[in-house]
Amino acid sequence: MLPTAHAGEAEIRKNLAASIPQLANIDEVRPAPMPGLFEVRVGFDVFYTDEDGSFLLQGSLLDVKNRKNLTEERVAQLSAVKFEQLPLKDAFKIVRGNGKRKLAVFEDPNCGYCKMFEKDLRNVKDVTVYLFLYPILGSDSVVKSRDIWCAKDKAAAWNGWMVDGVKPATAECDSAALQRNVAFGRKYNITGTPTLIFADGTRAPGALPAAQVEKMLAAAGN
Repeated sequence: MLPTAHAGEAEIRKNLAASIPQLANIDEVRPAPMPGLFEVRVGFDVFYTDEDGSFLLQGSLLDVKNRKNLTEERVAQLSAVKFEQLPLKDAFKIVRGNGKRKLAVFEDPNCGYCKMFEKDLRNVKDVTVYLFLYPILGSDSVVKSRDIWCAKDKAAAWNGWMVDGVKPATAECDSAALQRNVAFGRKYNITGTPTLIFADGTRAPGALPAAQVEKMLAAAGN
């Protein structure tokens, strides 16, 4: 465990804020894994500085011996989402087989990679997919997400569009869930689609092939 930030934390904050206005609101200062460096965090952005804030490094800190990207690990830790923290009321379910395994996915209906992913995901059996509509690619994404969310059969409307290319019928309802999904994603640094979250909290960005999804479902213990 890293020690708590040293007595010079106030000096680091003061000097960096004076030199770099964007660092006026630092969320956290703490010793970095590399001796002599201190981690400076603003939201999900991680920087490194010396003991009095005279120098600033932006980039990845690598543990060469253990072949680890410590900066990536830190950002992943900061943006981790426990499955039970997910607002499942703002998602709809797609159940395949016995549905005993769980997977949450954030997707935009206009995301080409998401469409590839959805076609391959049909090969994953015995899973309940909690689908969070995440319209971040423009106004048309908002419209399509609304039409899918307001459809009588959300799963059918989603699969019809993503897999078969059948545009969802225009529909109106309370679609505030879409705005809540975007706000949730921003809070937890979900910057692209698809983003997958497994039952153990493991998070994976990108259109993973079905075989990789199967491995991660097994590793998640379901």
